[in-house]
Amino acid sequence: MSKKDKENNKDKKLLVILGSVIILLALIAGIVFLYMNETKEDDEKTLAYTDLIKEMSYGNIEKIEMTVGSTTVKVKMKNEEEEKTSIVPNTESFMELVQTKVAEGNEIELIQKPKSILAQIPSVVISLLPTAIMLALFIMIFKMQGLGEKGKVYDDTERKTKVTFDDVAGLDEEKAELVEIVDFLKRPEKFVKMGAKIPKGVLLYGKPGTGKTLIAKAIAGEADVPFISMSGSEFIEMFAGLGASRVRKLFEKARKLAPCIVFIDEIDAIGSRRTSNSGAETENNQTLNQLLVEMDGFSSEETIIVLAATNRPEMLDNALLRPGRFDRQITIPNPDLKGRLEILKIHSKDKKLSEDINLESIAEDTAGFTGAELANILNEAAIIATKMKHEDIENQDVEEAIKKVTVGLEKRQRVISDKDKKLTAYHEAGHAVVSKYLPTQSNVKEVSIVPRGVAGGYTMYKSDEDKYYISKTEMQEKLIALLGGRAAEKLVLDDISTGASNDIEVATKIARDMVTKYGMSDNLGPIDFQGKEPYEMQMFGENIGDKIGQEVKTLIDTAYNDAQTLLKEHRDKLDAIAQVLLEKEKINEQEFNKIFE
Repeated sequence: MSKKDKENNKDKKLLVILGSVIILLALIAGIVFLYMNETKEDDEKTLAYTDLIKEMSYGNIEKIEMTVGSTTVKVKMKNEEEEKTSIVPNTESFMELVQTKVAEGNEIELIQKPKSILAQIPSVVISLLPTAIMLALFIMIFKMQGLGEKGKVYDDTERKTKVTFDDVAGLDEEKAELVEIVDFLKRPEKFVKMGAKIPKGVLLYGKPGTGKTLIAKAIAGEADVPFISMSGSEFIEMFAGLGASRVRKLFEKARKLAPCIVFIDEIDAIGSRRTSNSGAETENNQTLNQLLVEMDGFSSEETIIVLAATNRPEMLDNALLRPGRFDRQITIPNPDLKGRLEILKIHSKDKKLSEDINLESIAEDTAGFTGAELANILNEAAIIATKMKHEDIENQDVEEAIKKVTVGLEKRQRVISDKDKKLTAYHEAGHAVVSKYLPTQSNVKEVSIVPRGVAGGYTMYKSDEDKYYISKTEMQEKLIALLGGRAAEKLVLDDISTGASNDIEVATKIARDMVTKYGMSDNLGPIDFQGKEPYEMQMFGENIGDKIGQEVKTLIDTAYNDAQTLLKEHRDKLDAIAQVLLEKEKINEQEFNKIFE
């Protein structure tokens, strides 16, 4: 059993013990409560205190038995065999009364018993119960907050599947950069001999799913050194000072295991820019300050490299990014065509693929997808093939998986009225026809009026090339394509619907970015207005906000008019595609192009 499993079992046992103690204490408390509150007895065995005083005055009491510290007494009457119990309000006054009666000549046998250990248990338990519960809760909170050692350690004995650079595809240049890190860890002496200092930190940043964590594990696997992994959110706790304490303990562990790699995932959770020391920000600032101190505190003999990953590098504090802390910053991009093909080959090794599946075609159709998304598509395809009872994963399974991941789950059971069906058909036909006559737009791959996810229908395009830059013409034509659905509704039905809400949202964002971010406005010029404070905007004029809004509106209005013009010119194609959609619900690429031929 690994150390990690042993620690997990130890934690589970501790929680079980604590839970058992709390349950046991609760049961004892319940029993004591019942015991202390059991004052009701049968009327024949209970004697009221006032009646007891009367019987004593009449001389009918033969014996009284008392226990020290108890208010309950047992009374034996002269003419009765069974003893009765009575509650005495004040034992001292009652004792004086009994002694007075005895002095007057009444023959009363008074027996006083010491308090037994068993009788003392209820009061002792009640007095200790709050302390025990508080202690148990403190231990549980102590454990939950992780005041002990933190950070999962993966070493040779615990790494079940050793990840290497062979498991990382599509990042050849990035891997070449990181090979040096492996050499530093394996043979630090040759770099030290040359006078080179070992990099203290490497920051990996890129979109979610691009493989930042996978690369970190591959570095540890290649270097064959312990790998301490911890998430940035694990440093953040409700108690002040715990974040800084965890940072100290993490690096104490790293120094004991050196040479090693410390990996902090989602470092933006603790590494964001420091602000005023108020409220919860104080704790975050203390945690970040401790991290900065620890990274500065490495000696040249300590071969410790800090790897960190984030998808928001702009959030990080400048002090964290300077040389001497994170010496290298490596961007992990979305894979290109070659990278996607290599990723698909890795993730398809354990999949039962049909012979007709072409991974190159899948790679071409998934431009912009991350490695995690590609793995998810193949996994979804395997699930779909299993549900459809196919012997192997077929092309149609992969196509359905791509649609499911990008658009949503198909909903054929939804009942749609003929009016809504016609509106959806013309809306999607409007997108497709407009895109056909726009040179910069991708070819139409499929048009459907079958609801998927939140969409009533969809037009899918072929994404067969990787784009790193987008021209102004392409963005303008993208606006026309987006507004083609709304334009078709107005042209054919002389009405508009809420179905174009997402198209309008995307189009508005593109138009706003063209004006404020990319400087594509002819009237305002190449100026970046995005993210500026009000006082910064004043330098461009008093009415600059109105001018920006007018430019955005002009772009949208122009695109909408161009879409209407195109649809009026090709109304026959719009009607033909809409009619086929109403009949078949779906049109593939070949059927779509045949209509235009």
